[in-house]
Amino acid sequence: MATALKNLSDYTSDQFVDISEKKFGLVVAEWNRAITDTLAQGAYETLLKHGAKEENVFRNTVPGSFELTLGAQLLAQHEEIDAVICLGVVIKGETKHDDYICHAVAQGLTTVGLKFNKPVIFGLVTTNTEEQAWDRAGGKHGNKGVEAAVTAIHMLGF
Repeated sequence: MATALKNLSDYTSDQFVDISEKKFGLVVAEWNRAITDTLAQGAYETLLKHGAKEENVFRNTVPGSFELTLGAQLLAQHEEIDAVICLGVVIKGETKHDDYICHAVAQGLTTVGLKFNKPVIFGLVTTNTEEQAWDRAGGKHGNKGVEAAVTAIHMLGF
């Protein structure tokens, strides 16, 4: 797995842009809430650490990862939002639901970013087990929420 080779929370901030006046929308899936809350906390703390103001970070929840796309679009359509960070968890089960959800979310978030010409970040944890999800939510592989926030900051400097 890719994250076995890299810690999601390791990054360099050498070339980060000033984000003190940037506004961020977080869209967080409620499904697997304990994990997604941990991802959201990682993203939020990373944004603040690098200069975002508390009042410029807006958290919105959607029922599950499939709904991240519409949640992202509803935020991205606002001109004052500079970047949208989407966080969710899809754990493989007995059916192929994970394939359909992950593909739909990836395509949907790409479309939203292109439509509104702003960063829409794919912070979806996709694993085989709950343990693997926790490993990517602050566990041995770092926090995907941190990685998603760092990606948003990088893209704002593009």
